[in-house]
Amino acid sequence: MRCFSQDGEEHRDFDLSKLSMPTELRDAFGSAFVKRTAPGAGLASLHSMDKVYRTLLQFDRYLATLRWPPRSVPQLTPEHVDAFYDRRKHLAQAADEMGELKRLLARTEGVSDAVAGRIAAALPRVRRGNGRQSYSRAEFKRIADAARTDLRAAARRIRENRDLLQRFRQGQVVSGDDLDLARRLELLDSVERFADVPRHVRTVGLTAGKSEPMAWVKKVGTVKEIMSWLHLTVDETAAGAILLAAMTGENPDVIHKTPAAHHRADGYSGDGGTAIVDLRKLRRGRRAYMNLALSDIPEWISIPGKPEEISTRDELHTPFGLYVLLHELTAASRAHIGGNRLLIGYANTGAADGGRGLRPITTSECVLRLGRRWGLPSDTLDEQGKPVPLAVRLDLLRLTYIELNQRPVAHTERTAATTYMARNRGNVAEYRKVVAQALASEVDKARARGSVAVMSPQEVERARTEPETVAAEQGLDPVTLKRMIAGELDTVLAACADNKNSPHAPPGQPCPASFMLCLGCECARALPRHLPVQVLVHDRLQAGRAQMEALRWAHRFAAPHAQLADLLDQHDAETVADARRSATATDHAVVERFLSRELDLR
Repeated sequence: MRCFSQDGEEHRDFDLSKLSMPTELRDAFGSAFVKRTAPGAGLASLHSMDKVYRTLLQFDRYLATLRWPPRSVPQLTPEHVDAFYDRRKHLAQAADEMGELKRLLARTEGVSDAVAGRIAAALPRVRRGNGRQSYSRAEFKRIADAARTDLRAAARRIRENRDLLQRFRQGQVVSGDDLDLARRLELLDSVERFADVPRHVRTVGLTAGKSEPMAWVKKVGTVKEIMSWLHLTVDETAAGAILLAAMTGENPDVIHKTPAAHHRADGYSGDGGTAIVDLRKLRRGRRAYMNLALSDIPEWISIPGKPEEISTRDELHTPFGLYVLLHELTAASRAHIGGNRLLIGYANTGAADGGRGLRPITTSECVLRLGRRWGLPSDTLDEQGKPVPLAVRLDLLRLTYIELNQRPVAHTERTAATTYMARNRGNVAEYRKVVAQALASEVDKARARGSVAVMSPQEVERARTEPETVAAEQGLDPVTLKRMIAGELDTVLAACADNKNSPHAPPGQPCPASFMLCLGCECARALPRHLPVQVLVHDRLQAGRAQMEALRWAHRFAAPHAQLADLLDQHDAETVADARRSATATDHAVVERFLSRELDLR
């Protein structure tokens, strides 16, 4: 059965005839597979569809080992499902396979009520080990440096050969009696024109009809070596993918499909180069389409230890420079094979049809292979005290990028905090230390600034009968105090005594600061009627702590949270509880608008 990816760019044939189960059972599972992989069924990529196919093959192999295997769908029992799990629960992918099997069975017609009930029930909890581990900064730098080294060598080689070919065509280079130069020039011309070397077809022997390089070509070098004179190899393209992932933090599928078409936001002015490319992350659904701006500003994690040692012409320390270089080095390859992929390279074999040639990378297998060839050491030591080889993976580069930058990439802050950082076992201790330091620093700042002055219910009552005395105690004039008690000077969390003499604006100018800053402002006064809103904001900030990435919450909300906590501590627990219960719908609406920043000056 042929399946297409959601974007329609790729397809793959899945051979259901490999299933050894009885025909009736195979046809039922085949129909379920069709439903599971159909458009709109939730699977966007061929990789996801391949997971379903491999799960079906594994279940088929399990059934084949049974003494009395089921011959039809009604003969499937809950014990078959449980036994399949028991045989594979030691594998890391066991939970994913069980999930796919449940979804297949849910689409299989004729399953018994017992099986339907089993697949509707919760699966046994699966231990997933220690989770993924991000690279350390040193490991991250080793990987990026290795990728830069390969790309620099490739750029130098391709540019030199292009220059030689151009000078030859312009008559500036003549081979004369130099046979080696003549053959090199002929091969360069063949590679540039046809993306191949001169060949002939064998007419005898077992390989009759097969095309192979001319004998003299083999004396010059392998086809891969000769093709690499003007084109990137697949390994070098993998190095480009690695560096692109390290600089952008995008996920592997997005990196593979990075387009060559782009918009130059800088207008080719030469200053502040910026290329904007359209990306597509299929599983985001209606938010699948997004833009990525690749600027000529180096990421802080990309800046070398001694910047003065890096030439200003080095393209490989900025996302824009990397993108432009890859675009240049793959332009000739793209002209031959067509399409809009940025990452194209030459491989001897490995295509779906087993043939050689130029092709875009579609999986991370070439990245894994390149990492093994590099043989980089990790920071972890084995039992003999030797460094463990460093496995290079695009998903771990993405995880490390998010860890180092502490911000989401093509997902929400909550996803960054819960799916990536919370499950990352690489830098947990260091991260917790940074968060603790940030929390302590922000709380210290809040305490140093102090909290808003509070007027008790008794002081408010006294102000009605003794306005001059209370005004003097509060450092206010009687008219301002009267307006404040009447509610004419309310902000959100307090009342403002002097909007045009704020510490956040020049004298005489209205205060432009966020109402959150009233918590530490000398002009603010907190009256009893403000307590319900203060409690609601405090509660919302506390709840947001579990929903946001910890360091971001510490920088944005630790200080106001501490100031509000100090304010609430000036009231007894019963008063605070009463304020929480008495908060009106209007109070909740104001807090919602306040925390969504609708009340800020823009």
